[in-house]
Amino acid sequence: MGSLQGLRATVGRHAIAAATTLIVVALLALPTAASAGVGAKILEKCINGEPFNGYTPADYRAALKEMSTEAIEYSPCANLLRKAEVAAAGGGTGASAGTAASKVALPLTPAEQQAVKSAHSTHGAYPVTVGNEPIRPGVVHANIASAVNTLPHSLFALLAFLLTGAAVLAAGEVRKRVNARRNS
Repeated sequence: MGSLQGLRATVGRHAIAAATTLIVVALLALPTAASAGVGAKILEKCINGEPFNGYTPADYRAALKEMSTEAIEYSPCANLLRKAEVAAAGGGTGASAGTAASKVALPLTPAEQQAVKSAHSTHGAYPVTVGNEPIRPGVVHANIASAVNTLPHSLFALLAFLLTGAAVLAAGEVRKRVNARRNS
């Protein structure tokens, strides 16, 4: 009978130790879950083009960790989040932090909003200066070199394959016609 009571006491201690361990692990996981929520919130704001300043560097790192491969490759959010992280780490002081913070999506000032509205009413006849940069509504300002450099390598490989195939088919057709003329 004494050994049964000792067994109950041992099992009880192990159950209490296991429950305590489980509670500690759950409590340690809570800040991570809260951080993941902030990262997702920052990502959502970035993808929607909303301003996302005022977070800690750890929040920006969490958002970067949550980004999908497609978002990293095809959106500017990874670059914007890195700049915001640097700006937050620097506390917004210094030249590099100030320039990085200025690249984060910020809303237009009332004067800029009015200038954009007036440009729309003139149908883009005059450029509008937004953030020290002239913008002409309706004109796509693109550098062809930057557009080509952002294409995936697999697309270049596919284009090369298609061009090679077209050249082989054209050469075969030319050969057929030359042989047909010789034989006739």
